[in-house]
Amino acid sequence: MHKILAINPGSTSTKISVAHDDQLVFVEDIPHSREQLSQFDKISDQFEFRKQLVLDELKRRDMPLDFDAVVGRGGLAKPVESGVYLINDKMISDQKRATTQHACDLGCIIAYEIAQMMPGCPSFTADPGVVDEMAPEAHVSGSPLLPRICIWHALNQKAIARRYASDAGTDYERLNLIVCHLGGGISIAAHEQGRAVDANNALGGEGPFTPERAGSLPATALIRLCFSGKYTEDELRRRVCGQAGLIAHLGTNDMREILRRIDEGDSHAEAVVSAMIWHVAKAIAAEGAVLCGKVDAILLTGGLAHSDYIVSRLRRRIEYLAPVHVYPGQDEMKALTENALAVLRGEREAKLY
Repeated sequence: MHKILAINPGSTSTKISVAHDDQLVFVEDIPHSREQLSQFDKISDQFEFRKQLVLDELKRRDMPLDFDAVVGRGGLAKPVESGVYLINDKMISDQKRATTQHACDLGCIIAYEIAQMMPGCPSFTADPGVVDEMAPEAHVSGSPLLPRICIWHALNQKAIARRYASDAGTDYERLNLIVCHLGGGISIAAHEQGRAVDANNALGGEGPFTPERAGSLPATALIRLCFSGKYTEDELRRRVCGQAGLIAHLGTNDMREILRRIDEGDSHAEAVVSAMIWHVAKAIAAEGAVLCGKVDAILLTGGLAHSDYIVSRLRRRIEYLAPVHVYPGQDEMKALTENALAVLRGEREAKLY
């Protein structure tokens, strides 16, 4: 039996889990208040705070540090191939100097530091959000100054695609799939026989707008806004990612609250959510063109896939293209665990960063 600790830092919480082989013993979501996080100038400054919370939770549960592996969610330092990676000093160094900052960046650093407390314990990360398998055409934009990059929910999308393949009695590498992760950010990717040949930059402003991100914006209008003098660079960044989308239109990114308003007759909320669904459907259909219309299935996942309101209206617009299957939520803890376990069992080889 292999004992595996998984660590997944998010914007407002840090999830941890302990598994015996592929069976999760527990999953804990440790919330962080806005007041707690406001004391840190940069996300990287949260490292010791979050690491100690993980250690405290293990101690509270009488879990000794005797793990066979520690696996952390991957960061956004630079594009990599899909796979499981052994965390090393170079990965940590690149992560600390990364231009793009997100709470997930801390996952591999915390995993590495905790593994170092146990002699011989390896630390891994798997399918970080900068996995890049895109076709050459997908990287080309209308300006050579601004090539397309993908920042997407690679870990969850890959895990869900493999789960669907297993459910269908086949291999991921035999299928053409469109996978749409519906959460605070929305990523949509065309998976062609085991490779995501096209995906949007779901963090930096591309694709449909989301509960808290702006998605694609009119370029010339955005340039004028940048030079208007009304906003600082940091303020504009937040108006693209964090304080955009539904939260900018409706004052909240809580879909339960928004759906309650719609039920009570809020026509503005209904119109904005309808627009979001419209743009998500349009982006999914675009990936159908990438796959030349040969789509085996469309998979919907992420937290918003729990909502029948959203799924039913989205399904109506896209099911002409391929059968739609729903895998609500995101099982990133299980995905992290399964990737580490595959290496420990010799079923996969850990890549060197």
